[in-house]
Amino acid sequence: MILRGIERGAIVTDETDRAHLCTRLGALVTATGTTIYAWALLPNHCHLLLRSGPPGLPVLMRRWLTGYALTFNRRHKRVGHLFQNRYKSIVVEEDAYFRELVRYIHLNPLHASLVGSLKALKRYPWGGHAAVLGRQAVPWQDRGSVLDWFGRTQAQAVRAYRAYIAAGVPLGRRPDLGGGGLVRKSEMGDVVDSME
Repeated sequence: MILRGIERGAIVTDETDRAHLCTRLGALVTATGTTIYAWALLPNHCHLLLRSGPPGLPVLMRRWLTGYALTFNRRHKRVGHLFQNRYKSIVVEEDAYFRELVRYIHLNPLHASLVGSLKALKRYPWGGHAAVLGRQAVPWQDRGSVLDWFGRTQAQAVRAYRAYIAAGVPLGRRPDLGGGGLVRKSEMGDVVDSME
């Protein structure tokens, strides 16, 4: 799933905004039984790869974005919409597509030049890559399910995940992963929403 700032404007302007947006998401993910696999917060947009909980994706998004926008507007003395239209989501049902989205989303801060290298990406606090590597605790992110795609032991999975991410750097931005209502079929029957 992807959500964008209105007119490509900022949805976060500083660390306080970033922390508030992520803290709010974490609380709602827990409350709604939603599973987050991959995520990246950038200044004017956010990517999420998730499995929605029993209340459904619209409930999660309404509670998350409405509450955040009200706080953002009050804090920055502004009025009006913060987000451009409705978030865009697609159903992910193919194993390979799931892995590609994890890589694409986690590389987004590097491809957007928010960090200059994979080494710096490991320390980027506003995305899920550092959590998958075990370098940052994000209690609301399902690190284990992502690593399960890459190996039987945690050490093996982290090495394979790291190599897979590195192999994606030269691919650059991937228009084919930008959403557009793609529907994929799963070997395992899993249905995952990509906020891509």
